[in-house]
Amino acid sequence: MKKREPLKIITAGDDEPAEEHNAVIMEIPVPAEPDDDNEQDDAAKSYILPIMPLRNSVMFPGVVIPISITREKSLKLVRDVFQKEKLIGTVTQIDDSIDDPQTKDLYRIGTVAQILKVLEMPDGNTSVIIQGKQRFMINRYAGRRPYFKAEISLLPEIACDDNNQEFQATIASMKDMAIKITQFINFPPDAAFAVRNIDNSTFLINFICSHYGLSVQEKQKLLETTSMAERASQLLAILVREVQMLELKRDIQSKAKIEIDQQQREYFLNQQMKTIQNELGGNPVDMEIANLKKEAEKKKWSKETAEYFEKEISKLSRLNPAAGEYSIQYGYCQTLLELPWGECTEDNFDLKHASEILDAEHFGLEKVKERILEHLAVLKLKKDMKAPILCLYGPPGVGKTSLGKSIANALGRKYFRMSLGGLHDEAEIRGHRKTYIGAMPGRIILGLKKVKSSNPVFVLDEIDKVSSDFHGDPASALLEVLDPEQNAEFHDNYLDIDYDLSHVLFIATANTLNSIAAPLRDRLELIEVGGYIPEEKVEIAHRHLIPQQLEKHGLQPGTLSFDDDAINTVINDYTRESGVRELDQNIAKIIRRIARKIAANETYKSTITVGDVKDYLGTAKYFREDYQGNEFCGVVTGLAWTAQGGEILFIESSLSAGKGELSLTGNLGEVMKESAKLALEYLKSHAEQLSIAPDFMEKHNLHIHVPEGAIPKDGPSAGITMATSLASTLTHRKVRENLAMTGEITLRGKVLPVGGIKEKILAAKRAGIKEIILSEQNRKDVEEIKDVYLTGLTFRYVKDVAEVLEYALL
Repeated sequence: MKKREPLKIITAGDDEPAEEHNAVIMEIPVPAEPDDDNEQDDAAKSYILPIMPLRNSVMFPGVVIPISITREKSLKLVRDVFQKEKLIGTVTQIDDSIDDPQTKDLYRIGTVAQILKVLEMPDGNTSVIIQGKQRFMINRYAGRRPYFKAEISLLPEIACDDNNQEFQATIASMKDMAIKITQFINFPPDAAFAVRNIDNSTFLINFICSHYGLSVQEKQKLLETTSMAERASQLLAILVREVQMLELKRDIQSKAKIEIDQQQREYFLNQQMKTIQNELGGNPVDMEIANLKKEAEKKKWSKETAEYFEKEISKLSRLNPAAGEYSIQYGYCQTLLELPWGECTEDNFDLKHASEILDAEHFGLEKVKERILEHLAVLKLKKDMKAPILCLYGPPGVGKTSLGKSIANALGRKYFRMSLGGLHDEAEIRGHRKTYIGAMPGRIILGLKKVKSSNPVFVLDEIDKVSSDFHGDPASALLEVLDPEQNAEFHDNYLDIDYDLSHVLFIATANTLNSIAAPLRDRLELIEVGGYIPEEKVEIAHRHLIPQQLEKHGLQPGTLSFDDDAINTVINDYTRESGVRELDQNIAKIIRRIARKIAANETYKSTITVGDVKDYLGTAKYFREDYQGNEFCGVVTGLAWTAQGGEILFIESSLSAGKGELSLTGNLGEVMKESAKLALEYLKSHAEQLSIAPDFMEKHNLHIHVPEGAIPKDGPSAGITMATSLASTLTHRKVRENLAMTGEITLRGKVLPVGGIKEKILAAKRAGIKEIILSEQNRKDVEEIKDVYLTGLTFRYVKDVAEVLEYALL
């Protein structure tokens, strides 16, 4: 039987595990190749062996390990056996925390071991070196005192053919994995050498099972595996798992080391930089903080705000300048300092001066000017008065936005305009929390920061076009801003501290009030800014538009002039608006043509006349909607309001043979269709008084049409116009000449008031209308309009439809 040379390795094992300094270099005798016949004979026999429980260790055949003896039972067993046959049975404890294990606490399968040497250690402990011989199974325990004795049966192992390629591959892979583990863990250098040079596959498997960091449960499971091929396969799977885990640990440790190294590098560089900076005259970070504190001493803020700032500066000084939070905190402290806490510009209380500025920069708009002068007068008497929240509403181009700048000039205040058109994020008003990346204050606070004053004129432009979505409702956020009782403690999310907005003069502008939320509208002082009559537009063009355009185009004052007829032609044929924005654009177009001629040294006329307008602007874009006469029954002139101002519209009706159907055309909205139905029902119920045949709807169809079908039309103000048109058609009576009307009707025939009276009156004047029928309740609206707008018009006020028909129908 062939013997193999012993190998020198460092081994360790434990009853309780031996300390590292107790590990010894041992010569491991490699067992001879097993004899199958002998194994079968041995397995059939039973033996009585003393049993030594092992803690945290499993003994494998052929392997030599040292164990430290701490239990009295084990110490007596070693001394008794070492003097005789030197063979013992080793079994592993199921639970290693038990100091005095009983038979139920031990595995049944263990390994017969031979005591090679007993060592008395310098610390008084005893260590023994044992070598595994063969596996066994406990049949029964034969004694318990002074140590366990058991009847055992030897267990044979099923060897595998070393020529089997699969087994050879498993052994080779197992060697590679074991060597990798020795590279990851501080194994003795001889361990890898031993693994490479062990030729006996059975011993190699047992050696790796014993020494390569497997758990006790895994070792026991491998020991209980009879087939060496199966044991090798299970061991390889465990080794692969361990290698993967060790590689993962190495990668994590490597990354952590790189991060720590980088932090250490930055720390040392920062320390060196501080030293250099101190030598050059001071640390710039400390200087920055000192400058912030110096600036804070000049601020006129309250005691609470000063304490809050000190707290934030203290937080800043504790931060590492290289950290990302430092720049965020520094920016926040800087924002607090840049705000004009308690800093207000001095108001100019000269009422005459303010009135002159308002008159010079804006023509008309008496109501607005009066309200500003009233505010200035009260402010002069009571210095700490809260500013009003004004809302100027009216058609585009009438000067609502530019009026805010004129008010700022009149009061001697700073001016800021904030456009709200399309605004849909609440954070635009209240700001973002400063913890977010890229956080900033809301646009209210940013505006004050820009103008460096706490009492500017703040124009909230297009407040009727604020929208809302999943980001929040900006209109609701504006409630706090525009409430004089609340805005003294306005809370911006970024500042996280209250700011006083009570001295800010907020002026909102809107084209219509319908789209403004009711709670927000309730906080506004509404002032209507109506359109201009042609005479006013001519005056505005001479005073403001032409001089401004000459300056914008680099022409000297007096270089070019327009006569009144030319301006009237532009107004009537090239614009259709209540304001003057389109008029301004057309004047700019004419002046550009003149500027081109001047630049090219060409001759030009210094006064623009009616004939020149067509040359410069081309053919007329609009045709004035003149009154069309009363030649036909069923045609009535109505008055409508649009966002561009007032318009006249014609309502036509016709009667045809049919079965009583009512047709409505002209792109009408639901409210307008309901007005037509109400008018028809009124006529049905009053057919006898109007001399209409009671059964007229049984034999005829009625059709109502409003021209310009491409334009959507809606609203209740055409109620009396539709009733008059239907009555005219059914009675074959014409409508009075040069007459227009507007008013809502009820099912009982009552005439209700409507809005937009001034714009509608202007539209009637442009069309050449002489008489207008209105609800009695609209009389107050007409009385508020200046006489210059009413010249040439006669008004008839009515309470019900009967009065309308009595006067309108001939």
